[in-house]
Amino acid sequence: MASMFLPQGLSLPPRPTNLSAFPSSPSSSSSFFNPLSPALPRPRARRSLAARGAVSVSCALRALIFDCDGVILESEHLHRQAYNEAFAHFGVRCSDQPLNWGLEFYDELQNQIGGGKPKMRWYFKEYGWPSSSIFEKPPESDEDRAKLIDTVQDWKTERYKDIIKSGTVKPRPGVLRLMDEAKASGKKLAVCSAATKSSVILCLENLIGMDRFQGLDCFLAGDDVKEKKPNPSIYLTAAEKLDVSGTECLVVEDSVIGLQAATSAGMPCVISYTSSTANQDFKEAIAKYPDMGNVRLTDLEQLLQSVVAAK
Repeated sequence: MASMFLPQGLSLPPRPTNLSAFPSSPSSSSSFFNPLSPALPRPRARRSLAARGAVSVSCALRALIFDCDGVILESEHLHRQAYNEAFAHFGVRCSDQPLNWGLEFYDELQNQIGGGKPKMRWYFKEYGWPSSSIFEKPPESDEDRAKLIDTVQDWKTERYKDIIKSGTVKPRPGVLRLMDEAKASGKKLAVCSAATKSSVILCLENLIGMDRFQGLDCFLAGDDVKEKKPNPSIYLTAAEKLDVSGTECLVVEDSVIGLQAATSAGMPCVISYTSSTANQDFKEAIAKYPDMGNVRLTDLEQLLQSVVAAK
């Protein structure tokens, strides 16, 4: 393997067994800054639902809650594209190398750190704050670092919106039907996403349609809570707004981060995994599916009943 450039003073630890080399530009293996270390933060140790006292799952389903990215639409490759275009637009360079997040690296990053700003802040803390057209020299104050992240994130969000508005993005199988079945049966319906509120609104308006969006009983985005997933605050807030208990909800998530957030809020969770999350540890989910195309609302209600019967 060709040698990879590392920031001064940063040495490589033993190669993690679950990470392959982070790819850079499709045309060059050394023109972008994608070091192999330090390893990304691993998901925290998780107690079982029983250990958290969340085993008394109610068979009376009152609210169905969807994540957005990865559940309503398979979007992570679109986010990565928008981030890399933002880095290029502002000339973001880490240790004098243009920053570009490769596919395998971003899969690991997005599955372990929720929200765009926390992703960038973690990355820059680990690999060094960059130079850019925003700041010629790497920012040193907290205020300047926040400005850098805010500016890049705002541009990235607008670029992501352009991609969504292009009309090339479609909802994942089964999602719209499940939403319609939930509303028709009198269930409450919510969307809880860690993404920026404006980008989630745009996604929902374009992918589920204005009627379904305006018919949601609760809609929360990353801007609405102080802590991102896997912190359970977004789901705890949703339960309060919906006026239901956690055990009366069923959450549809795609990643272990979302699963942790749901179960920590005392909510049963099913997984609709994507190609980038398929190999994650979903043992705390009550079921997992490649998508929701063959899943009906009655299936989910029966699933909850079987969970209760097994206790």
